[in-house]
Amino acid sequence: MPDTSFDIIIIGSGPGGYVTAIRAAQLGFKTAIVEREYLGGICLNWGCIPTKALLRSAEIFHYLQHAKNYGLSAEKVAYDPAAVVKRSRAVAKRLNDGVGFLMKKNKVSIIWGEAAIEAPGKVSVKPPPYPPPRAGEGRVGEAPKGSLGPGSYQAKHIIIATGARPHVLAGLEPDKKLIWTYFEAMAPDRVPKSLLVVGSGAIGIEFASFYRTLGAEVTVVEILPQILPAEDAEIAAFARKSFEKKGIKIFTGAKVQKFDKEADRVTATIDDGKGGRQTLTVERVISAVGVVGNVENLGLEKLSVKTDRGFIVTDSVGRTSVPGIYAIGDVAGPPLLAHKAEHEGVICVEAIKGLDPHPMNKRLIPGCTYCAPQIASVGLTEEAAKEQKLEIRVGRFPFVGNGKAIALGEDQGLVKVIFDKKTGQLLGAHMVGAEVTELIQGYVIAMNLETTEEELIHTVFPHPTLSEMMKEAVLDAYGRVLNI
Repeated sequence: MPDTSFDIIIIGSGPGGYVTAIRAAQLGFKTAIVEREYLGGICLNWGCIPTKALLRSAEIFHYLQHAKNYGLSAEKVAYDPAAVVKRSRAVAKRLNDGVGFLMKKNKVSIIWGEAAIEAPGKVSVKPPPYPPPRAGEGRVGEAPKGSLGPGSYQAKHIIIATGARPHVLAGLEPDKKLIWTYFEAMAPDRVPKSLLVVGSGAIGIEFASFYRTLGAEVTVVEILPQILPAEDAEIAAFARKSFEKKGIKIFTGAKVQKFDKEADRVTATIDDGKGGRQTLTVERVISAVGVVGNVENLGLEKLSVKTDRGFIVTDSVGRTSVPGIYAIGDVAGPPLLAHKAEHEGVICVEAIKGLDPHPMNKRLIPGCTYCAPQIASVGLTEEAAKEQKLEIRVGRFPFVGNGKAIALGEDQGLVKVIFDKKTGQLLGAHMVGAEVTELIQGYVIAMNLETTEEELIHTVFPHPTLSEMMKEAVLDAYGRVLNI
């Protein structure tokens, strides 16, 4: 008979869920994870990782088109949409298989199906709602060999890690043919000649960048006054100019009122926010207006688990309003980031073990957008610091003043830092430009260590690197900048 009793059961195997399972196993807990569709969740299969594979293909295509700028020759440069998508799906499959390996390595049991919490300590699992993937369908994640099936299971601790799904606006519902979510946008049968992206957060801007690089005429509509609303206004404005220079049309303070669909095109009626209306006809639309937590069909209402605006309410270590039930990751609210989910899960199981972990400081969670140019940030924006009535010093350094950026042919970008004027505490860092998603961790470490400007100024950065701009921006904040 299969074992049905565990110390910890985790519902959902995305980055939060599977990392939590690994840490729980490391701490000696008998652990199981419930998954209804694919190991690795949205991030590994339809989000973070395969989108980066798509963007990498677009980046290389861009460089090949501009080979002469590097003294090189590349003739008849073209792309094969099917091959681009195939590579992306292969990357997802490789990571999906990797999660399965990690579960086996750490002796985490996999329960295949859809879970609901019957009572604290009791989980029922029914067959998954999705049919097995068919050849060529693009999905990954059949039930791994040796996984457990539907039935009743027990665990003293139940951790909900069910993630989130695309938000749908009434009247603008995706139909998977003409109006896409990120699922359809990741596996197109062809690249549309024209595209409307509704929403300019990370998902919307990444797809706008990808499709524009491959030649589509792209328009972005954002209801708020600036694109990338979570970012520092100066960085967002810099990014907007870069996108517009590449040919992306952007409407801010605007709203899509309706879609009129025909056989192979959509006409959008747009309120431009200035008292006027415009119509735009495109081949495809991507709806990227945020996500909502997957809180349905888990039994939360029956158990009186507290939720707020579609997310589960938790304390600093993942405990919900019901003892023995926890929540981590996207389903537990913003910021909706894979690395937040992973760390949140580790904190949760370490608290269950009694290790007294440090609660997460959400202000120190970096955000990255992998468009061209890339955007990365951590901490307070300049606007937020001023709203808090803080006295600040602001430093900036442009990519055009950095030798490595010039050598790379990537001299358009900006590094910006914000310090507390009284204490020298680094309050925030914001970047736009090549490879900034790989640079931001330096500032994240500094902020976690409560570094002041003095330590950063006395740190020797290697030359020639893009990272030198991180020190130069600090120097600029204190009137000591050297290379501009």
